This record gives sequence, structure tokens and C-alpha cells, in this order.
Amino acid sequence: MLKKRIIPCLDIQNGRTVKGVNFVGLRDAGDPVEMAEKYAKDGADELVFLDITATIENRDTLIDLVSKIAERINIPFTVGGGIRTLEDAARLIQNGADKVSLNSAAISNPSVITDIKQVFGAQSLVIAIDAKRIGDEWFVFSHGGRKNTGLKVVEWAKEVELLGAGEILLTTMDSDGTKNGFNLELLEKVNKSVNIPLIASGGAGNRQHFKDLFTKTKVSAGLAASIFHFGEISIPQLKTYLLDNNLPIRK
Repeated sequence: MLKKRIIPCLDIQNGRTVKGVNFVGLRDAGDPVEMAEKYAKDGADELVFLDITATIENRDTLIDLVSKIAERINIPFTVGGGIRTLEDAARLIQNGADKVSLNSAAISNPSVITDIKQVFGAQSLVIAIDAKRIGDEWFVFSHGGRKNTGLKVVEWAKEVELLGAGEILLTTMDSDGTKNGFNLELLEKVNKSVNIPLIASGGAGNRQHFKDLFTKTKVSAGLAASIFHFGEISIPQLKTYLLDNNLPIRK
């Protein structure tokens, strides 16, 4: 059985790690280079870096910061935010990213997914989907959760797989930062609709939430930010708990 992955996420604004609730109310969480190094030493399986205002500000991702982090860690490193073209992706990979994550650019120009896949392989490409429920339907939001694209989450997930994505990072906006648990229903619905790995994001608040994620869905990985950033639970504590509950986790 494939091991489940535990992934801390660094949301970056003005060169600092930040975290809010439902994508707003951001507060400072620390220096991203120091945090990245600590998470790697603590046994994180991967690290995700999201420059959350790059798209809104129409600028490139913070290359120098990406490079500094890459030099300090020895785990797979995914970088997202402000990636619009194959050249943008190439620049990040050349500066230490193992994978790139696209959201808004993939929606406005889906062919960029195929372009990146053809040059770097599907394994290097993560498509981030920010999902919000409106009525009885889940829709895809872009531009840092500010714009409803009108795309339905399951249909978009299927499309990005066909275009060449190697993995999907699904964030439930309604749950983000609330610490009330992952949205298992949506996650399993999306997971069943695609054949590529799915990373769950949004709502992690305690160890039980990860246990529920990995026992009640077939999702590949759980991502969290604030519970790790603010010391509510450590990655070693979480992994020990999951191993004690007979879940397939890397030590």
C-alpha cells in the first residue's frame, strides 16, 4: 500500500509565511526559510510553497526565496503562485522546485498544463483547485479565491488530468483555516473521478482529522498550515499517532 503523505504548506506574502481563515484575515507565521528547514528535519514528506498574492499583483513568484528554501531541504518541494507560462515553470524548477503548482493560469490558459507536462513530465505538475460551495454545487475559484470561474470542481479535475496534470491539490475554501476538519465528502467525490493523486487541503485542526481523511477516503496526502505553524501539533506527533492507528505513514 502506498504511504500517505503529510505536507505542511507555506503561504507567502511579502516574503513572510502567513495564515488566515477562509483566505482572509492573514497573520504572520514566521520566516519561511527557517520554517521549511524545521519541517524537513521534523519528517514532513513534502513541502508546498504558495506565493498567494503573485497572481493578484501580476508578478512572478519569489525566485530568490524559492532558491534559498531549496538549498535547505531534502524533501520534494512544490512551488505555486504567479506561474503563467512554461518559462515561468522552468525558471522555478531550475531554482530548486521539484514540482510547480498552477491555479489561475491553468484556468485561463489550459494549454499551459500540456506544455509543462511535455517538457518536465506529469510528475512535476500539480494543479491547485480552490473549491467553494454555492447552493448544491461546488465551483472552482481563481485569483486567490476571489473569482468564481463558473467551472464545476469535478469536471475541472477530470479535465486537468486529461491535459497532463500529475496531481491535484484541492482546497475547500469554506473549511480553510477553520480547523473543523477536511471536507471528506467533496474530497472522496473528486478522488473517485480521477486517477491521479489528490492532496487534501482546508480544515485540518487535530490528529483525528488526518485519521478520518486517511480512513474514510482514498486521498493520497493531507496538507495543513496553521496547526503546524503555531505549534498546535508537530509532524512527529501526528505521524506517531497515525502509525499507532495502523495507517501507512512514513516514519
